[in-house]
Formats: sequence, C-alpha cells, structure tokens
Amino acid sequence: MTSAALTELRANGNLCDVVIKVGDVNFYAHKIVLCGCSLYFRTLFTGAWSTQDRLMYTITGVSPEAMNLIISYAYTRSVPLTDKNVVEALAAADQFLIPGMVQQCGFFFEDQLCLKNCISTWKLVDFYHCPELRNKVFHYIMQHFEEVALVSQELWELSVQQLTVIIENDHLNVKQEETVFEAVLSWINHLPQQRRSYISVLLPKVRLGLIATDYLQNRVIENALVKESIGCIPIINDAVTAFMKLRFQRRSEFIFRNLLSRPRLPPSILLVTGGKDGIIPASSVEVYDCRADCWVTVNTDGICRAHHGTAVLHNFVYLIGGCDQDTHLNTVIKLDLLSYTWHHVASMKSPRCYVSVAVLDGCIYAMGGCNGQVYYNTVECYRPETDQWTGLAAMRKKRSGASATTLNGKVYICGGFNGRRNDNSAEFYNPDTDTWTLIRAMRNCRIGLGVAAYKGHIYAVGGASVDSTYLCNVEAYNPQTNRWRQVPSMCNPRSYCGIEVVDDQLFVVGGYNGSNSMLTAERYNEEAGMWFSAAHMETSRSGLSCCVLHGLHSLAENLFARGPLMPPKVEEAAVGTI
Repeated sequence: MTSAALTELRANGNLCDVVIKVGDVNFYAHKIVLCGCSLYFRTLFTGAWSTQDRLMYTITGVSPEAMNLIISYAYTRSVPLTDKNVVEALAAADQFLIPGMVQQCGFFFEDQLCLKNCISTWKLVDFYHCPELRNKVFHYIMQHFEEVALVSQELWELSVQQLTVIIENDHLNVKQEETVFEAVLSWINHLPQQRRSYISVLLPKVRLGLIATDYLQNRVIENALVKESIGCIPIINDAVTAFMKLRFQRRSEFIFRNLLSRPRLPPSILLVTGGKDGIIPASSVEVYDCRADCWVTVNTDGICRAHHGTAVLHNFVYLIGGCDQDTHLNTVIKLDLLSYTWHHVASMKSPRCYVSVAVLDGCIYAMGGCNGQVYYNTVECYRPETDQWTGLAAMRKKRSGASATTLNGKVYICGGFNGRRNDNSAEFYNPDTDTWTLIRAMRNCRIGLGVAAYKGHIYAVGGASVDSTYLCNVEAYNPQTNRWRQVPSMCNPRSYCGIEVVDDQLFVVGGYNGSNSMLTAERYNEEAGMWFSAAHMETSRSGLSCCVLHGLHSLAENLFARGPLMPPKVEEAAVGTI
C-alpha cells in the first residue's frame, strides 16, 4: 500500500488500531506503520507490558508538535523541517529511535551550515550522536576557522575542552598561527574572571614555534595573562626552544613531534604529474605540503607522460593527452583519490600533445595542442557522467603549448605556437553561446607559458618568446578593463612549468630554463607584491602538469604524516627571550 493511501486511511480514521496521547492531544495511527520506522514503537507495541488489544498509549517527554512530525514521517518518510522546528525534530527522532528522520535533520543542518551557526550545530549533532554529520561540521569549522573567529559569537560559548579540541587539531586552517592565539585571548576575555586561569591549558595548544619573532616576543611572552601565570613559564621556555630549532632544523623529527612547532596539515594539496627530465618522462607523482613547505614523492605504476593536462573532478584526477617517449597521445586516465588506482576513460578524438586543459561546470575542456604534424584550434569537452568527448566551437587561433584557466564562468586561453610563430593573442570561451572571443593581446609572445586565475585576474607567467628567450616576466589581465599590466617578475625564467593557486598564493613549479629541466618552485603573494622561493621538488621536470586537491583530510594525513607527539615535559625554567 502506498504512503498516500495509508495517510488517507489515517486522516479518515479507518483501520486505526492505536491512539498516541501526548498532553491533551490524541493521535490516531496504525501500529504497523509506526513500527516500520521506529524501534521505540516496535518495542512499545510488542513488549511484555503490552497487550494485543491495548488501544491507547500515553507518552511524556515530547510535545504534541514533535509527535505530529514523527507520525507524519512514519507515513510519508519525509518531514517538513524549518529553522524553528528542526532542533525539536532531531531530539524527538533521537528519542524515538528513528534513524531516517535523524538523517533528514542532518541533511537540513548541512544545507543551512554557515559561519555563524557551525559551532552550535557541531555541539548539537555531537550531543545527539550523529557522527558522520559531526565530522563534516567539524571539518567545516577547521577549514573556515579564521572567518568563524571573526563573525561567530558561538565560539566564545564553547567549553575549554571543546575549544581545546578545535585549536589543537592538525587540520586547523590558519595562514598565521597568531590567529589561534588571538582566538584564545578573545575566548578568555569573554568571561575573564572565570577563564583567566585557563591560559596555561590553552597556550600549549597554540603552535608557538610557528609564530613570527616580533609577535612571539612582544605579544605572547609580554602578554599580561601569560606573565602572571606560573604554569605558562615552562610553556614559553619550550616555545622558545621550538622556535629556534624550527629556524635551524626545519626537517628534524623534533619539529613534527613537538606540538609547539608541528605544522598544521594543508587544507589543499598541490599535485604534480608527469613531465620529463631530459628526454625521459617521469613516472612518479609529487605532492606539496604548503604548511610544512616540503614535497613527498608517490610512486605510480609506470604512468609516463609529458606536455599533458590535468583536471580534478569528483575525487578523480584526470591526465589528458600529452606524449610518452614515442607517441602523441589521445588517451585519458584518471586516478581515484580514494582507492589510489588508475583507470582508463574515453579517449579524445585527436592526439593532443602540448594540450591546454581547463575545468568549468563539471566539464573538462581540452584545447589545441598538436599531433606531431598538425597544430590545432579544435576543442573537445568531456562529461564524466556520459564518459564521452564532444567537439565544441573551434578557437580563433591555432594554439600548441598555450595555457588555459577559468574565471567568471568563462574559459581563457593565452599564447602558444600557431604552426608558424609564437603568439601573444588570448581569447575566452563562453559555454552559454559556444563562442570564442579574442581579448587584448599580451605584451609578450609566449609559448610554454603558465596561465592561472588569481585574485580576479588572469596571470600569464614565463614561457619562451619569439627569439626563444626564456622569460621570467609576468603580466596580469583585468577582464573588467580588457587590459594587461606588468607585475613583478619571477626569480627564475621558466617555460613548460606547472602553475596553480594554493593557499591564496600563486605557485609555479619546475619547467625548462633553456638549458635544463628544473626542480625549483616559487610562489607569488599579491599582498606582498613579491615572489618567494619554495622548497625544491625531488625530481627535475619540464612539461609537467599541476592540479589542486581540496578537502581530502584523510589523504592529507596519509601523505604528510606528522607522527606521534612527544610526551610533555614538566619543568620549572626562567622565561627565555629570542
């Protein structure tokens, strides 16, 4: 019998064999329907204290409104949730052992999750034991902690134990550890008389060894709460030791085993695939930990290709086209990030070495490239749900060794080789109209450049110019004004490098400088207006490709193991200085 038919029987009072009395309200229902959704009712109606002919049951500890939601769910398997009734609905679903209703409440909380309610949601779903949702909400807090600390009043209502769980976690996403110390001070100052003694409990959960020198000396060590707490003396002493060791022993085991100096896990992972050192394509994959500034090599099963493209969709990394030692490829393989296995998917219609790749609205775009003889302006689009490549409108220019990115719902591609010369033209694709439009040309002709969307602009980085000069200069395109502007140059000239935005900074990795394949990496910080050196890769690579993995917490733990913590020391020592 359908739910609609059962609901109609109940509405008309037909065949009802039980009355649930809550306060002054009677709910007529069918025992078999209530038993079908709730272990509580199944036990109530079949237990030793119940008889087959018993009609009425009085239930306390629940409101008539909540019972109405429960009975409605039993008949329809849905519940009309709102901001006003969802907490009561969750409590009732938990009390009456209705897992389906608990799940629907969880979906509601997940849809409504935001910076201002994530703390209260975390505490609520923890109280009612929704472990899967609790983990999702907790990781939301970890990912957005800086914003939560700015806008959420709920943070200051946490217990010291709850705050400790948050700030000591390796996944806490803060660009500067000073943010955590400021959050601790704000939490204490919310109720200073009751909480000031907790400074010695919370201070060792802050990664003090990662804090800037001036801040540690003038804002932490000289802080009144810290200075007046005897329990903070050994913590500060250990922090100074950790700070000095971090500066001079960046790769030592001590750094990762000491909570005061242990880098947080990266919220995003930079993944480098392929490329070649000389003429031999690399078979390994490297991943970058931006918080510890280090690379980890992951060996793969002989996947060798260079001058290819990569794309990330639905926990898969796709490697598209390129070439191995002898062949220009039209094949596409994907890496399952959950099982870490490779799978072949549909091949492109054309072999594409020196291909440009971008992802927009769940689709992968493969643009231009060459097959060893022909240079393309053709474009193919891959939809994973159909596992098919389809042709799109051709670009205005042939482009091999170009680079592409997405911004504001459009695909941008810049530079490349058109079969006769290196090009400085650029254009964008509008998927709504299936058309390409030329934009203002770059200041420099570039082949083997890197292109990325960063801070609302299109950055064109490096490459080789018309006379085969290898470039370190960089220019940025403003789509609002249709103009390119010069920005600070990289530290090193490079072409066919990897490029991505990680941790709000623009990274370029590897490449070819005219003499050798490179293993160096550097990063551009727009606020500072400067390029900074990053840790070297473990393998020299040109013709590599980069992509960024977001939100894969378990993968980050596996790739960038921090190891066990050292047991805490308890000792009396004078406060040190830096």
